Amino acid sequence: MQKYPVGIQNFKSLRTEGYLYIDKTQYIYKLITQGKYYFLSRPRRFGKSLLISTLEAIFLGKKELFEGLWIENKTDWEKCPVIRLDFSPMEYHHQSLDKAIQTHLQFIAEKYQLTIQADNLKDYFYKLIIQLSAKSGKVVILIDEYDKPIIDFLDETELPQAQENRSILKQFYSVIKSLDAHIHFFFLTGVSKFSKVSIFSDLNHLEDITMSPQTHALVGYTQTELEHYFTTEIDELAKKEKVSRLEMIEKIRWWYNGYRWDVEEETLYNSFSVLHLMKQKRFNNFWFETGTPTFLLKMLRQQNLYQMDSLEVETQSIKSYQIENLDVYTLLFQTGYLTIANQSNYYIYELKYPNHEVQESFERYLLNYYAEQHNAGAVCYQIAKGFRQADLEMVEHRFNVLLANIPYDLFEAKQEKYYQAIFYLALKLVGYHIEAEVKTNRGRIDAIVQTKDTIYIIEFKVNQSAKEAIQQIHDRKYYEKYQNLGKKIALIGMNCYDKTVKEWLIEWL
Repeated sequence: MQKYPVGIQNFKSLRTEGYLYIDKTQYIYKLITQGKYYFLSRPRRFGKSLLISTLEAIFLGKKELFEGLWIENKTDWEKCPVIRLDFSPMEYHHQSLDKAIQTHLQFIAEKYQLTIQADNLKDYFYKLIIQLSAKSGKVVILIDEYDKPIIDFLDETELPQAQENRSILKQFYSVIKSLDAHIHFFFLTGVSKFSKVSIFSDLNHLEDITMSPQTHALVGYTQTELEHYFTTEIDELAKKEKVSRLEMIEKIRWWYNGYRWDVEEETLYNSFSVLHLMKQKRFNNFWFETGTPTFLLKMLRQQNLYQMDSLEVETQSIKSYQIENLDVYTLLFQTGYLTIANQSNYYIYELKYPNHEVQESFERYLLNYYAEQHNAGAVCYQIAKGFRQADLEMVEHRFNVLLANIPYDLFEAKQEKYYQAIFYLALKLVGYHIEAEVKTNRGRIDAIVQTKDTIYIIEFKVNQSAKEAIQQIHDRKYYEKYQNLGKKIALIGMNCYDKTVKEWLIEWL
């Protein structure tokens, strides 16, 4: 029986306590022998912290921890002094960020028996590097989740705190470039990269390996790694579900594979989800359950965005952003909710959900946020049942149930797209074939729902009339492209206002 390192991010603990380790040391060796200053961005729970811990063990000369791994006899295991900072557990919510950082630096100074006197964080960091280098040799600096003190405050109500923390971090990192003679290796990880007047203006010598083919599989699991390290588990899952090994591999791929940061590289698995699957022997939304930022859902609702099946964005726009002008698609990509599907040309990426786990979970959370409900799923199944049975009275009633909890003063609820979004997400959640904003040569159809034998063409209005909605469908002949499919066609005009369906008209062609 393998021991799965669920939640274990310390390389020493993992190796000394008999946990499974997916050997990434060949990638790491190339990293440490072919460069010096690096930045890597990956979503949360993707193995960044374990990578930092592994690098620390290498630079501390812990050869015994690497017995049997690729790197064991490839390096001289020279010991270097290491400054390692992890912003994830750092307490900066109840004290200033500079004090929180300096407290951690003081622990490191004491560990190396150094006494440092400084008036501010920048000077303290500068002196720590200088003195540590003079005493023990060139310094290795490893920083994990550098952007967490900013991301934690990205909600518009807390933006001043994010800006203040960014300023503190900018000052803190500004000493790095001038101390090249004292630094052996520098590695910075995070979820995001901030542009313009930001931290990276003082770290412009970092090599950004986020979208580099050479380091694509540095964290996360490849298909080969999955099938090699979990061969017994895959067979057990196949036996449990009474399917072939190949069918089980395809199911695991559908659930958890799909992440990609270079269009020519293979897609990757999120290691967090895979480890939970293998340990629990059941499929679930493991990664998504660790938390979704409310500010991200809020941004989507404010902009009435809900379709993320296939998006085209500029290649440069998804690589960095400004906290004063957040781009929601960049955030969705950098946080792991969207990934690269294709690159139509040098300037354009096509983004999509990476896999079933992310899509199903994100659309569920987004629907709950739009509808202000904690569990909208049961109502959605009733709406789907109504369409399936052509019971449109049930559809109208259940849609009103979904709308019932929306705050009366919510600005977005006064817009047509808001109701369209809830309707779309409700049916997507239960696996229905629904299209929104369907282009025709005469305009855009608000929604198309298809069942086995019926096509429903739906037009939404807000504080107008359902009759006007039906008339628009006729005037623009939205039904023409569906008349030769051999299915019945129903036109539905819906007038929504004050968080309810005020009027509902149905016309069968």
